[in-house]
Amino acid sequence: MKIIMLGAPGAGKGTQAKMIAEKYGVPHISTGDIFRANIKNGTQLGMEAKKYMDQGLLVPDELTVKILLDRVAGEDCKNGYVLDGFPRTIPQAQVLDEALTELGDQIDYAINVDVPDENIIKRMGGRRACLSCGATYHIEHVPPKKEGVCDVCGQELVLRDDDKPETVKNRLQVYHDQTQPLIDFYTQKNVLRTVDGTADMQDVFAAIVAILG
Repeated sequence: MKIIMLGAPGAGKGTQAKMIAEKYGVPHISTGDIFRANIKNGTQLGMEAKKYMDQGLLVPDELTVKILLDRVAGEDCKNGYVLDGFPRTIPQAQVLDEALTELGDQIDYAINVDVPDENIIKRMGGRRACLSCGATYHIEHVPPKKEGVCDVCGQELVLRDDDKPETVKNRLQVYHDQTQPLIDFYTQKNVLRTVDGTADMQDVFAAIVAILG
């Protein structure tokens, strides 16, 4: 079962990807993790990717797909995998699609966790982080015992720049410009399934399980 997770930043697709991976016994694969692992292990592909990353450049799609295919060729992926964070653009989707077709393979489902922008802005604007120990909270859903203070180490909690409304709006705009076309791409391939990401986390997961069977 080969699954791609789609959804805007803050839609909760990463959380759902982990839950799917756990339930179905398949790896949860994020491109960031694969890059870090390849660089840490000093692989040829990792060193190539590092050249771009060290210059602050995006790793080219072909190289990203090579690293991804190398990962999904692993023994632990023989029953499938959940891709989180890739593809992000149509060219990436096309390169991945062509590479899988050459292997006589294809994506089974693209799960779109759909959450309106205003919900995401509110959701992310409520996040608070402790820069000292890394603990995270949400003023509505997971509040600290004492407002503005970390339960773990007692340091001040902050609203990270990434979670500020203006930053979130910009990230959402990039998402809509780049990633929204993927929804059309996978719809045409008849593998797109959309779930309501505004529901409770467990209800979203139940909807995904109902699709995957």
